This record gives sequence, C-alpha cells and structure tokens, in this order.
Amino acid sequence: MRIAILDDYQGVALGLADWDSLHAEVHVFAEAFENEEAVVMALAEYEVVVAMRERTPFPPSTLKRLPRLKLLVTTGPVNAAIDLDAAHRLGITVCGTGYFSYPTVELTWGLILSAARLIPQQVDSVRRGGWQEGLGMSLRGATLGVLGLGRLGTAVAEIGRAFGMETIAWSKNLTPADAQAKGTTYVSRDELFTRSDVLSIHVVLSPNPPADFSRVQSLAEVGWLCGACV
Repeated sequence: MRIAILDDYQGVALGLADWDSLHAEVHVFAEAFENEEAVVMALAEYEVVVAMRERTPFPPSTLKRLPRLKLLVTTGPVNAAIDLDAAHRLGITVCGTGYFSYPTVELTWGLILSAARLIPQQVDSVRRGGWQEGLGMSLRGATLGVLGLGRLGTAVAEIGRAFGMETIAWSKNLTPADAQAKGTTYVSRDELFTRSDVLSIHVVLSPNPPADFSRVQSLAEVGWLCGACV
C-alpha cells in the first residue's frame, strides 16, 4: 500500500502518527501542486491520500483520474476541498481524524498579545543590539470583537474577558440570547466592525463574505486582525 501525505509544509506529519505500524510506503508532499494535472501525475499510484489541509482541491474531475485511490483522509471532520458526493460515487472512502481545538485559541491569543505589545518588533530590536522600542498597548478596557461565536470564538472571548476586555460578537446565525449565555454582548454587523479594537474571525470559508472590511473604523486605526489562520 502506498500513502501520500499532502501539504505538510511544516514538516510535522511523520512525527504525529505511528506510520511504521501500517507497513506501507509513506511519502510526504510539502509543496503545493500547481494545477490538477500536477495532482494527478503525483498521486496516480497511491491507494491512500492524507489531505492535511484544504490547499489541494479534490473536485470530481481530479477524483475520476485517480483510479487507484480508495481512501481519502482529512484532518478534522470537514474539508471543503473534497467533493464528497463525487468520492461516494467513485467508491472512495472519505474520513476525518480527531483533533484538538485549543491550539487554535492559544495561537489566536499569541497573535493578539504579539500585536498589542509589539513583541516581534521588540525581539528584532534586541537582536540588532538595541533595546525596547515603544510601549505597546494594554488590552484591559479595549473591545474584543468576535466574528463567529462558536466553540473557538467562545473560548477566545472567555480569555478576552480574563484580560479585562469588553467582548462583543456577531455572526449570521447568532442571537442576543445565545451571546448573553456565553458572556458576550450581541451587536450588529456594522457595530462589530466599528467598535472592535481587536477582531478575531472564527467562521468557515464562504462564497458570501459576511462583512465589508472597508467599513472598519477603530479596527483599521489599531491595525489588529487575528484569527485561526492569520
């Protein structure tokens, strides 16, 4: 059996599972494929493909050209790059792995704190032989806006309140009662973008963007935009 692991640009996949126990040939592809033809040429001989991310698309046209493919695995329960209906018609099993959501929350706050306290700039200054430059900005009393108050957004807002921030939220299906139950204030879409000093985005990719970023006011002045994929 031959297994292809895709889009492992961090070089971590082989250390995250016991691949040797499968007694299979495992090959890692770190670089992105240029087009569908490149995908087909690279993966034509593989029975199993592990799509770690959504970077490589698997539309019907691609899946039809991979006759050996029997199992397509994705990290987590959802992968928008895979056409599930086409895979089902072609007899390709698609499944997802378990995953932890807390690293995303931790990374989000790492980005927020780095922006607030100018940490990258301070480190660069010290490496150049200098010292502290500027003061940064305190989070206490600032407004944290959360676009998408699901599992991740709720956890991010909870930490924001621990820093003494006011937390506000909006999403397409969020109600004032739901936001209140999660300790956050529901606001309109426009108010979210107008009032937020920090905006954390936790929504799935959609062809219909939920907001017009050109109307952002206080956020644009502070210059902070944090989220799961930033």
